[in-house]
Amino acid sequence: MELRRVRYFVAVAEELHFRRAAERLHLAQPALSQQVRKLEQELGVELLHRTKRGVALTSVGAVFLDEARKLLRLADETARTARNAGAGAGARLRLGHPADAVPAILPRAISAFAARYPAVEIVPETAAPRRAVEDVRAGRLDIAVVGLPTAAAGLKVTPFAEERMVAAIAERHLLSGRPTFALTALAETPLAMLPRAANPAFHDAVLAGCRTAGVAPSLIDIDEPRVEHALLIVTSRNAVALLPESVADRYSIPGVTFRPVDPPAPTIELVLVTRTEPIEAAIEAFVRLVRDLDEPARKVASLLGALEAADELPLSA
Repeated sequence: MELRRVRYFVAVAEELHFRRAAERLHLAQPALSQQVRKLEQELGVELLHRTKRGVALTSVGAVFLDEARKLLRLADETARTARNAGAGAGARLRLGHPADAVPAILPRAISAFAARYPAVEIVPETAAPRRAVEDVRAGRLDIAVVGLPTAAAGLKVTPFAEERMVAAIAERHLLSGRPTFALTALAETPLAMLPRAANPAFHDAVLAGCRTAGVAPSLIDIDEPRVEHALLIVTSRNAVALLPESVADRYSIPGVTFRPVDPPAPTIELVLVTRTEPIEAAIEAFVRLVRDLDEPARKVASLLGALEAADELPLSA
């Protein structure tokens, strides 16, 4: 049963006149009459009494008119929902991120996205990177924020930020008075480490940085994958923890101070992991917005890197 024929019938039933209904629909009257007749043939019932004086509904036609109006309203609502979903309205964007890595660009992007697409509900949740990637693969998450390297074969990976390290140092520690922290200092002070599963890329980068610095620190393994717990361990054990730099912006507890780590402290490349197909308009819009926000920062970083490199070149005679 074609919806256009149902619409034609409703117009005739409301006008009770083929000519007026044809004018309303911008159709030729013979074509309208033919389409309504085909609808009756398709249903196997007579919907209209046709006389020389006009048109009247049959008893079946009166019942069908009520159902036809419901059908057309449902069809219109369904089409509107599809259009809105295509534009992002009424959609939900599920975003998974590690508890210890929320670079400033991420809340900026969420805020900008919410302002631009107010009908989209953004649902952030903390998730271990490996599980977050698998949840994207299975459709339980739309976007995962993870560090490289990551096992994301068959998924789309979009770089969007770099996460540097900061040292969280107990204020009563002798090293807390220094403006920066050198990895070589770990030869003489215990290092508190969050579980590797919480952020494998960052965990491995810390250990790689220690190897590069030629130190093998005494490790304090932390069972709970929570930054607050790590900071409490730091102050209670007079220790040091190496954490993503975004932690310093979000956490402040008495007895702990944050210091930047001296070069060559490793950095972590953070990426957005999404499905390749099918991908919803809201997901594409969020990834594009993050990429646009990140581009100026990357240009500045590239310029600063070039200037630093130039400063290191010997002056020509």
